[in-house]
Amino acid sequence: MRPLTPDTEEQSDRRRGWSVIKRTLPYLWPEGQPMVKVRVVAAFLALFAAQLLSVLAPQFLAQAVDALTPETPDAATYLGLGAIGLSIAYGLSQLMSVGFRQLRDVFFTRVGQGALRQLALTTFSHIHRLSMRYHLSRQTGGLSRIIERGVKGVEYLLRFILFSIGPLVLQFVLICIALAWSLDPIFLLVILVVVILYVWFTFTVTEWRVKLRKVMNTQDTDANQKAIDSLLNFETVKYFNAERWEIERYDSAMRNYVEAAVKTNYSLAFLNFGQSLIISSGVIIVLVLAVRGVVAGELTVGDFVLVNAYMLQITQPLNFLGSVYRDIRQALVDMGDLFDLLDQPPEVEEKKNATDLTVTDGAISFKGVQFGYDADRQILKGVDIDVVPGRTVALVGSTGSGKSTIGRLLFRFYDVTDGSVTIDGQDIRDVTMESLHSQIGVVPQDTVLFNDTIFYNISYGRPDASRDEVIAAAKAAKIHDFVENLPKGYDTQVGERGLKLSGGEKQRVGIARTILKNPPILLLDEATSALDTETEQEIQAELSTMSAGRTVITIAHRLSTIADADEIVVLEAGEVIERGTHAELLSRDGRYAHLWNRQLDEAAA
Repeated sequence: MRPLTPDTEEQSDRRRGWSVIKRTLPYLWPEGQPMVKVRVVAAFLALFAAQLLSVLAPQFLAQAVDALTPETPDAATYLGLGAIGLSIAYGLSQLMSVGFRQLRDVFFTRVGQGALRQLALTTFSHIHRLSMRYHLSRQTGGLSRIIERGVKGVEYLLRFILFSIGPLVLQFVLICIALAWSLDPIFLLVILVVVILYVWFTFTVTEWRVKLRKVMNTQDTDANQKAIDSLLNFETVKYFNAERWEIERYDSAMRNYVEAAVKTNYSLAFLNFGQSLIISSGVIIVLVLAVRGVVAGELTVGDFVLVNAYMLQITQPLNFLGSVYRDIRQALVDMGDLFDLLDQPPEVEEKKNATDLTVTDGAISFKGVQFGYDADRQILKGVDIDVVPGRTVALVGSTGSGKSTIGRLLFRFYDVTDGSVTIDGQDIRDVTMESLHSQIGVVPQDTVLFNDTIFYNISYGRPDASRDEVIAAAKAAKIHDFVENLPKGYDTQVGERGLKLSGGEKQRVGIARTILKNPPILLLDEATSALDTETEQEIQAELSTMSAGRTVITIAHRLSTIADADEIVVLEAGEVIERGTHAELLSRDGRYAHLWNRQLDEAAA
């Protein structure tokens, strides 16, 4: 495939821009929302009335000026009645034109904000449907900036295409009609040439500037990502005394951004001067023609005022057109990035005829499961595991053996490439994601909390739970007394990702919200491996209490935490190599016994 030339790249950008506009229009004229359509029509009517009055106003002013000219026939009558009346008509038409513009905004504001809300909701929902693979490969700071710029671009695009470009075109057409009717065609010809030159120059230079803005946006996103990444890893930066490195890294990104921003501003100065040169030349030519006409007696002083007023009406919006077009092109770029995000297909999709998962016993079965994160990296190779209802199965093995992958497949973060995963005989690919997730409670190795209160984080397990139920869950997780001793109790803020709490406290909050969720199936993914021995023993006791009567899959690194499991499955290189109880596996003197003895030696040392 041959590389794109600059011309074809430009054509591709234009096609993409039209595609973005087409995808935006349904937000302006949404199906099933008649009141929104009424508002859009009302806004258009107000727009037309405003522009019509704006074009009529100079006619009243011109006639008022002529009425004040001594040579005008019946000057006394005009002076006494006509000039005053025409001046009042001029002032009222100006006032009503502004009034209709404000009325247009009143009608359209809710439409624009509604479109912004709808797109933001669609984007947010879509991002949550994307697979874990996508989220692990994307940078949060860059993603948030794409969403922020793209969503704001919708309201801007709708407003300015309809109420800046649209009004300008309508006003230009009405002025051309008025000039053709009132004055010599030469004035219309000059204005047409000026407008065509202005539009050509503006669009050509702006297309060039858009490329510079793209570079600037890329550098802005990069700098933003580096800042967020550094702040999220605040502790790591401190541990490695890397503040200076992070500052230099951020400064390097900002330096690149500044260079791109300077080029963008220089190009803006060139654009503004070129626009002013074209407009000023047009105004001079038109006014010189008008002066010659007045001197020759072909035009009145009122005609001179009329020409000047119309030139002002045309040139002022044209100056605005330059910035509007630049911003619209930027909005199209931002929204194009956003729509690219919306076009990203979910890796794990729900079937159209998916049914709700019904858990009667909680039996889990992995049959011939094969899976790889990449085509050339097979993780699981035909795994068979059966979990009896109400029993605990522990998965152990060395790092990279596939333990955590099994937990992710159960929660359907990924789909198996071969084989099946069933719960009570129902293939999890045939049930709804919501019903599947509602039946499984997960306590991960590192519980991540929201930057909110302890009460909010516990109640996240079941948002409609009462305060008494939340407190009961906290008591069951043995964290209630700790919370009560805090100055703000359950209203204590936990900080970004829960960093104001210790590892054990975060795990207890995680256990409390899982208890509150009260699922029939539990997945404990190395839930205590990051804790000290004393805290681990305390948390382990709470996990054992929570596991009673539930089907549990526990993934463990420390074998002492799963010695009492009903069955232990040993994985190695994505295959099951041993299974049995703790005593049975030790008696076989196999891989499990080797791991157990090694951990005993490490503990003794």
